[in-house]
Amino acid sequence: MKITLSYGPEGLPLEITESPGFQGVLRPREAPAAENPEAAVLQTLRKPIAAKPLADLAKGRQSACVVISDITRPVPNQIILPPLLAEIENAGIKREEITILIATGIHRPNEGDELIALVGAEIAENYRIINHFSKEADDMVLVGEINDGVPALINRHYVAADLKILTGFIEPHMWAGFSGGRKSILPGISSLETLEYMHGPEMIAHPMTVYGALAGNPFHEAGLSIMKKAGADFMVNVTLDTSKKITRVFAGDPVKAHLEGCHFLAPFCTMKLEEPLDFIVTTNSGAPLDCNLYQSVKGITGAAPVVKAGGEILIASACSEGAGSPEYIEILQMIDTPQNFIKRLLAREFFIPDQWCAQETYQVMIDHPVWLYSDGLSPAEIESYHMKPVKSLEKAIAELLKQHGSQARWAVVPDGPLLILQLS
Repeated sequence: MKITLSYGPEGLPLEITESPGFQGVLRPREAPAAENPEAAVLQTLRKPIAAKPLADLAKGRQSACVVISDITRPVPNQIILPPLLAEIENAGIKREEITILIATGIHRPNEGDELIALVGAEIAENYRIINHFSKEADDMVLVGEINDGVPALINRHYVAADLKILTGFIEPHMWAGFSGGRKSILPGISSLETLEYMHGPEMIAHPMTVYGALAGNPFHEAGLSIMKKAGADFMVNVTLDTSKKITRVFAGDPVKAHLEGCHFLAPFCTMKLEEPLDFIVTTNSGAPLDCNLYQSVKGITGAAPVVKAGGEILIASACSEGAGSPEYIEILQMIDTPQNFIKRLLAREFFIPDQWCAQETYQVMIDHPVWLYSDGLSPAEIESYHMKPVKSLEKAIAELLKQHGSQARWAVVPDGPLLILQLS
């Protein structure tokens, strides 16, 4: 059987031989792609969910802030932004009073050619576009507090705008349940101080901060709370198929439209298995998400719920930008064993930005050895991060079958965390 795994921008071919315990190639069900996505966006702007049309909301406002996702997310900004910007400009908001704010969270800024790739040349040249910098205290405004006095510090350009618009896309998310909606604000345009709480060890270890869960999820609930305090007038989120084509547009009230989008997506992206697997072959859903090891936690943690204790996770992730930020590499170099690292985190011996993805990764690795195929990291680097480097996926699968026996239960998940895997 020949399969193409989502890996980097081009994909990775994989040839496998089905063994008796092979459970198949597991993929999300695909909703049909929108025939005319531009028209679909415009229609939802004018007939939104539980909100007035965007043009009506814009009338009488003097300024607007449009929040967009950064380059690590495959949001089709060049389809979403032109009709959105035209609607608010035609309603009377001057172009020079419109700010496009890139919700970087704690990621690096998107500039130059990368910015053009993100929004298109015309928008890059004709609109004020700024990156969010979570460590710049002067760029933050206190909008209130959440949970035990945690300060909600949000980007001042967003808070000051008369009209606040969130954009993005909805997909499974390992902590928020689903991305989109409130995540544009938290963590998208929040301060590092606020993120220390949201990505703290207790939050990451909470049993309900998992893929697909909204009810009872403290990460989701904190995001809603901060969005209410910061304000949000309108949302435009899309769902995408595995080819990154728009399947549906959800615009309107930032809470209700987002929830409708999550409910729409869930049946397509959730799959239940009757018994756990001995090992699994997965990905980090290809570019742009598999740009580094930091992001690759999504594929690792997405596979873990259906793998037995001690079972391996074999992941292919391009990591074209290496491991991640200098802070993340610093954290990885601190780890002696997964168990000791998690113990130190929960004891709050230190706090380093980006530690949350390391926590999620090594929580999984306590029970599941991770084997990594990557063109962007050397075998020595991978070994130093307590993972097993893989030169050939086919040979790795053969080794795992020899280790677990010919009857071993295993599966291939070409699109990684785009599929929520659960045991029934």
